[in-house]
Amino acid sequence: MNINKLISHFNHYLPLDSTEKQELSNRIVEKNIKRRQFILQENDVCKHYTFVISGLFKMYAVDQSGTEHNIQFALENEWITNIGSFHSEQPSRLYIEAMEPSVVLQIEKTNLLYLYTYFPKFDRNFRVIIENKFIELENRVLQNISSTAEERYQTFLTQYPKLSNRLPNTQIASYLGITPEFLSKIRKNASKK
Repeated sequence: MNINKLISHFNHYLPLDSTEKQELSNRIVEKNIKRRQFILQENDVCKHYTFVISGLFKMYAVDQSGTEHNIQFALENEWITNIGSFHSEQPSRLYIEAMEPSVVLQIEKTNLLYLYTYFPKFDRNFRVIIENKFIELENRVLQNISSTAEERYQTFLTQYPKLSNRLPNTQIASYLGITPEFLSKIRKNASKK
């Protein structure tokens, strides 16, 4: 059962007791998501925290010229949400799209707030998860303003070793803020070293 993968995920933080496990099971919904299916589109309000059981997602924005800018990827055992839209209940400026057929577990805001209120361990676990994502984002912003494209690519490979084989160059290039052609040059130069 897929809820056990989520329960196991929480064991890395504060393990859940039997009551907490049952409460979580009662408030989580499992969904099968097709490749290229959206779980969030621009101008919709983000209503779920999504835990990836299997598959791969990207969160991205589209600029006025129609160019996609990847902000985050999420694969197995990771969470993805547009946290600003989720908490403010304002329309999202982002998309979250499946890059592979996926299975996810989702929790709505009212259910998450219920767990925070009556089972403080969830509040602590989610706080650590969000803090870790915030640190990841801070590091990425710092890299974007202070590192070369080659350094950003090497960091990407270190941070996401499983993703380089699952994503096309266009998606990685979008995440790094470079063109696919430039990424090809970086990869070619790296293979010569």
